Amino acid sequence: MDTDTKTQGAAGSLAGSALAVTAVALALGTFMQVLDGSIANVSLPTIVGNLGHSTDDGTWIITSFAVANAVMVPLTGWFTQRYGVVRTFVTSVILFTMASFLCGIAWDLPSLILFRVLQGGVSGPMIPGSQALLISVFPPQRRGLALSIWSATTLSAPALGPVLGGYISDNYFWGWIFLINVPFGLATAFITRRNLAGMAESTRKLKVDTVGLALLAFWVFSLQIVLDLGKNRDWFEDPLVTAFAISAVVGFALWIVWELTDAHPAVDLRLFRSRNFALGSLSICLGYALLFANNLLLPLLLQEHLRYTATWAGLVAAPSGLLAVLATPFAGRLRLDPRLGASLSFLCFGCSFLMRANYTPDADFLSLALPLFVQGVATALFFVPLLTISLDGIPPEKLASASGLSNFARITAGSFAASLVTTFWDRREALHQTALVEAMSTQGAGWPGDQLDLGARGVSHAQSIGLLYQEVIKQAYLLSATDIFWLCGWVSFALIAILWFCKRPAPSDHVVAAD
Repeated sequence: MDTDTKTQGAAGSLAGSALAVTAVALALGTFMQVLDGSIANVSLPTIVGNLGHSTDDGTWIITSFAVANAVMVPLTGWFTQRYGVVRTFVTSVILFTMASFLCGIAWDLPSLILFRVLQGGVSGPMIPGSQALLISVFPPQRRGLALSIWSATTLSAPALGPVLGGYISDNYFWGWIFLINVPFGLATAFITRRNLAGMAESTRKLKVDTVGLALLAFWVFSLQIVLDLGKNRDWFEDPLVTAFAISAVVGFALWIVWELTDAHPAVDLRLFRSRNFALGSLSICLGYALLFANNLLLPLLLQEHLRYTATWAGLVAAPSGLLAVLATPFAGRLRLDPRLGASLSFLCFGCSFLMRANYTPDADFLSLALPLFVQGVATALFFVPLLTISLDGIPPEKLASASGLSNFARITAGSFAASLVTTFWDRREALHQTALVEAMSTQGAGWPGDQLDLGARGVSHAQSIGLLYQEVIKQAYLLSATDIFWLCGWVSFALIAILWFCKRPAPSDHVVAAD
């Protein structure tokens, strides 16, 4: 019996409640890691305020985690081949739990940044590891169900993170955003280790690709610095940002050449020789970038310019996450060509974004939330078919490597999207603001009447000018946001074309048997 057969047999011995409990534990591992990537964002002002630092200094709390995690995610394949998927995942969860505890008790900003580096680094194998194990513990004909469980947790965590982080920061000590990981991390590690201890895995001693690892850390760190500092320093007008950009490009090129020519690469880039893996990963990256950008932009628009509180902004976005979690298991059971399922996802994404392009300043709650219901359908159909396409034909022993590489590309695409969308939003706002002021000054469109109306209510001339200017800024940011929504909608439609260059995956990889 070869190693793959033994592995599948051990995994396949789980059934009933044991299988369900194991699946929940593995999904919880994904949930914790994704949640921790977003939960600190909304709590940043509270954290840095309590620690006596500025918000600019506090951005390293986010950056340190992102850089360390991005470096370690694609190395999951090396760790799993060397130590096995179960041992790698369990060890990663235990170390992540310890690092979360340290973050929760951090006494100053430098210590918190150090612990966030540790937390991001050790959590690298958690997402691809949980994905690989979920696929392994379910029989091949139910792979779609395994992927749907994984995608549901991946999609729900970013939606819950800002709401949960804001609630904890407003009502409790900020450290609890990290300390809540401790009991769940211990439970995940215990259940996974107990239920999958007998899972047969092949391990082998591998040469450590120190050069490839160093180059990976170098260019990822340089890129993250560019993405984090570029917006506030006018991008390439700043010498430091330019220097790091050049470093990122050179480091990336050297890393590609090294990994493709080294006999034992830390990251197996040869996986991209598979057409389905390459195009499927590209579709995941671009689709996730659009989703991430819009999920970032909408709360900013609601809270900063439409006077929504964090709680109500979260409620506007809630339909997307809720519907995605509820519908994803059913989407995993659809007997559709995965290319068609992914096409429907991008079609729904496009419709949702274009619906948002019609937002108005006086839009009510239902009008704002309705496009999020459509997005919920899109997200439910997003991960399962695209992962099925990407993993089609990948040998079982390379699933962890493929998952790690795909997730690394997805995370990097999300970082690009966050920087680009906020920069584009600000720059388009400046253009719209100029156009609105010129129109009001030259044509008198509403300006005198508004001043008279405010004056009748006891508002001074200077105050009325200030209030009207605030309204101009609000309108300009809304127009800028609708421009982005419009662009994202048509890009979503265009992405459908990529899917049909993929080969149709083998039926056994995506058809899910009924219970």
